[in-house]
Amino acid sequence: MSLQLPAPAKLNLFLRILGRRPDGYHELQTLFQLLDYGDTLDFELRSDSGLSVEAPGVDVPERDNLVYRAAQLLQNTCGTAQGAHIRLQKRLPAGGGIGGGSSDAATTLLGLNHLWRCGLSVDELAKLGRQLGADVPVFVAGHTALAEGTGERLVPVRTAPCHFLVLAPDCHVSTAAVFGHPGLTRDSAAITLAHLRDRVLDSDWLQSHAGNDCEPLVEQLYPEIQATRQWLQQHARAQLTGTGACVFAAFPSESEAQEVLEQRPEGWRGFIAASVNTSPAHTALAKLTSTSGK
Repeated sequence: MSLQLPAPAKLNLFLRILGRRPDGYHELQTLFQLLDYGDTLDFELRSDSGLSVEAPGVDVPERDNLVYRAAQLLQNTCGTAQGAHIRLQKRLPAGGGIGGGSSDAATTLLGLNHLWRCGLSVDELAKLGRQLGADVPVFVAGHTALAEGTGERLVPVRTAPCHFLVLAPDCHVSTAAVFGHPGLTRDSAAITLAHLRDRVLDSDWLQSHAGNDCEPLVEQLYPEIQATRQWLQQHARAQLTGTGACVFAAFPSESEAQEVLEQRPEGWRGFIAASVNTSPAHTALAKLTSTSGK
């Protein structure tokens, strides 16, 4: 048996840092926007209980890869004797703030839960995902969402369709280093989110809440990120996603985003993606379940 699933990217349409918690983590408020662009994972059952990950171009030891760690965590939790070989096709840059590793881990939990017939609910999988990273639960839940706490308290919302141009400077930003830096602002005022559950957030609301508290510090530490954002800012409102390194801007149509992408300086990497309110991984799994009648 085999299975192929996408692992979508995300953007933080805003990011507020409210303060540091006693455990060293930070209280955040953010909006996770899911995209129709990302990595791809192929799962194949093995004849034994072993786990193996094939990840061309990924410079991480197999057992340190979040895909392997997610598979091992689910295997141990379910007590299954089944194994799997997983092939990861990377499109999302590491350290880009667009959720590549977290999304890969989430898709691994979703895919192997289906393939191994573990029977865990999405909520149970999201709880497991928190052990792997703060952003994993939103990808497991599979909805564009507002988030609070360290990102685990999710309020599903919808956003109007648009296209994003995402540029990826050639650098890797350490999330831990940014959140541990003494120069990071940690005193943003909280906004009320719960009443927005399942609402469509219009462009006026999004524009009034846009911004990223990590952006000033990250641009100070990485001038190439500042240069990328300032170039994109000439065409549309541009900002950092997560702790970076990627920057993005929204456009009404794919053609307008493509026109700007084609003007980027030589050697700059980037992609265009449409906003989605439901994860492509969930959409693909729903089709499989419908087709199989299970």
